[in-house]
Formats: sequence, C-alpha cells, structure tokens
Amino acid sequence: MAGHSLLEVFLFAVLVAACMWLDLHAHSKDKPVSARDASLWTAAWVALAFAFAAYIGWNDGADKAQLFIAGYLLEESLSVDNLFVMMAIFSSFAIRDQYQHRVLYYGILGAVVMRLLFVAAGSSIIALFGPYALAGFGVFVLWTAWKMFRSMGKQLEEDIDYAKHWAVRWTQRFIPVHPQLHGHDFFVRTGGEGKGAGWKATPLFLCLVVIEISDIMFAFDSVPAVIAITSDPFLVYTSNIFAIMGLRSMFFLLAAAKRYLKHLEKSVVAVLAFIGIKMLLDVAGAFHISAMASLSVVAGLLAAGILASVFAGRGGGDMRS
Repeated sequence: MAGHSLLEVFLFAVLVAACMWLDLHAHSKDKPVSARDASLWTAAWVALAFAFAAYIGWNDGADKAQLFIAGYLLEESLSVDNLFVMMAIFSSFAIRDQYQHRVLYYGILGAVVMRLLFVAAGSSIIALFGPYALAGFGVFVLWTAWKMFRSMGKQLEEDIDYAKHWAVRWTQRFIPVHPQLHGHDFFVRTGGEGKGAGWKATPLFLCLVVIEISDIMFAFDSVPAVIAITSDPFLVYTSNIFAIMGLRSMFFLLAAAKRYLKHLEKSVVAVLAFIGIKMLLDVAGAFHISAMASLSVVAGLLAAGILASVFAGRGGGDMRS
C-alpha cells in the first residue's frame, strides 16, 4: 500500500493472523462465551488497536495515528447496528449460544477478505476520479447519516425472518441442505445410498451465509465513511480490521448493554454528518479540518452519546427505544 513499507504491512498481517489463531484456540470448545471472557477479549482487542496506533504514530507520524484512531472509533460505533442484526439472524436460525462464536469467527474471516476488496475498490475510484470521487463519497456519507436518522428508534430487524432471506434461497439452489443442526458442523454427511446421500449444508452454514451478506451490505456504508476520514488505504483497511476483529467479543456484551446504548445511534448520525461535511469542505478547498480536530470531534460525539445513554439508564424505567 502506497506510503507504507512492506515491513509495516507484513507486521500487521502477522499480528492479525496470530491473534486470530489465539482466539480460535481459546474458544475451541463449544460453550457459551461468558460476560467475563467477552469483556477481557474486548479489552484485549481495544488495547491491541491502540498499541498499533502508537506504532503508526512512531513510524508514520502523529497525524496518521490520529486518523487511524478516528477511523477505528467510527467503524466500532457503526458496527453496533450490525451486531443487532446478527442477534436477529441467530434468533431466526435458532442457533444456540455455544455455537455462535464459531459462526462469528468464520464470518469475520470472510469480512477480512471482503473489506480488502472494498478498500481496494474505493481507493481505485479515488485514483481514477480524484476530487469527484471524494465529493461522491461525501454525499454518500451524508445520505447514510440521513438514512440512519430516519430509521432511529425503529427495530425492523426483529420483524424479519432471516431463515427466509434471499441468500438462503440462492444457496439452496446450489447446495443440498440438511434441515437440522448437527453440533457445530457447517456440513454433515448423510448416510445411505441413492439420491439423498452425500454432504449437505446445515442451518449453521446458512446462518453464516446470511451473516456474510449482512456484513457486505454494512460495508457499503462503513467503508466510504472511513474513507471520508482518510483516503490512505492502509489506514482505512487496518482500522476496519481491528474494529471488526473485536466484534465477536462485543457481540456477547451487547445484549446486556443494549439498554445503555439508547443515545449512541444519535451520536453516530452526528459523526457521519460531520465527516460528510468535512469531506465536501476539503474537496471545495473552503476549509481544512486537521487530523487532531477530526479525532477530537469523532471521539467527543461518541463519548457524549455513551454518557447520555448511561445517565438515561440510571434514571430507571424501560430504556428500550
């Protein structure tokens, strides 16, 4: 990636691969992830992201580190809605708690590859069309903010039966499907002779397919938003990956914390509006907002949303929006 050494890219790849391997072996047994384990893993992933930001600051300068942190915080906050969708998907397929981490693990592996393709495509568009592409991204981010604002308070995902998702029907056209779960297996071999024998996908695999599709749809909103903070493809990709790597742990904390995130969505809308306007101002050459100022605004708005949610939660009553 332009502007970054091969050593820097290699270190990032090795670090992520090593942590994924450690995570896989730490959760190799089929058992629900406890709140304590989820908290520790979430803290570990956050600490790792900020350690990487410190390395970027040492190697590439403070501005790069600040842009990385801003992109990371934005991606994490945008991911909350995607995690709620994942909850609804697991519910639709009746996936037991002890198997959810396995689905999320392989779902994140797919997301790592897809985000690389999205970032490469976005960077190529910017290289081809320059300021016109940046202006287009700015408008798209503002549209995303408007879309989120219009949908605030609605929980449409709870009314959707993801077991009837178009991706499930499409998969069933090409892969035979076994109607029942078979432990943590994505595929099961049915016995006997004749037409019904052979390998078949289980509902766990169908659930994985729908989660991958939901992440791709989510990336259409999140990647342009991070590109609006920085067009450096290395910073966009690494901030995305560090954010989504912690999603599995965050998922198991989110159900308990949902009522305390009542106002976070409002903060995310404000952040997206700020980023869209910032990009349009940069393209027009009217006003430049520094990396430090961008990070301060993003972090401040998100902190305000979290604090408002906490104080609202302490007020008692039903916090569901």
